[in-house]
Amino acid sequence: MTLAALILAGGLSQRMGQDKALLELEGTSLLRRTWDVVQTLTSSIWIVTSRPEPYRSLLPATAQWILEKPPEMGKATPGPLLAFVEALNRVEADWVLLLPCDLPALRAKVLGRWRQALPHVASDAIAYLPQSSKGWEPLCGFYRDRSLPKLQAYVAAGGRSFQQWLAQETVQAIPDVPADMLVNCNTPEDWAHYRDRFIQST
Repeated sequence: MTLAALILAGGLSQRMGQDKALLELEGTSLLRRTWDVVQTLTSSIWIVTSRPEPYRSLLPATAQWILEKPPEMGKATPGPLLAFVEALNRVEADWVLLLPCDLPALRAKVLGRWRQALPHVASDAIAYLPQSSKGWEPLCGFYRDRSLPKLQAYVAAGGRSFQQWLAQETVQAIPDVPADMLVNCNTPEDWAHYRDRFIQST
């Protein structure tokens, strides 16, 4: 079984007021922390972004890049689903781990447990994802490479929502997901609160 990883770093971080990929914990950017976790699972890691320049110095020279089309002037970014379908078309692996660049509580041990379960995922499931009361958590989980044709068809028909696409497909839920694994800081207040708790726990 082969595994590749896609790290999304294309958002504008408008509510944060600064690039979330560059926020630091213990002197290390969130993007680099994500990379360090993922490289314990696979050496095939791709950064998906329309602006790689701020990030190149943060990552090893072995980093691989998938360049998104930059948003048109005055328009919003195309969104993570379109970035994913574009990137999935570029990588070759049985499974693809999709992650955002800004999950500060991401842990290699937990992701490693999830990876070990992949051979036992139902054959008809196109993804292995955490699930919450709000629905699937599409930006922290594993997708089968063969999900690409179905995703391309959904996007070609005008679809742009992960939740709507996944509702049409068979997805297997990851059990016993640690509550903090999916913490995402979207505002300066969120980040300050998380950082204070992080410092107190170390």
